[in-house]
Amino acid sequence: MLAYVNKAGGVRAILEHRGLPTAGVRRAPAREPPQAAGC
Repeated sequence: MLAYVNKAGGVRAILEHRGLPTAGVRRAPAREPPQAAGC
């Protein structure tokens, strides 16, 4: 399916109609960098 959505609520309306989630995915917090060998 190809579509051109030019309204702000267009994507949300399509996702809701198809029963798909509209909220963004929560990301895990960033990890600390690995420690250098021999420090």
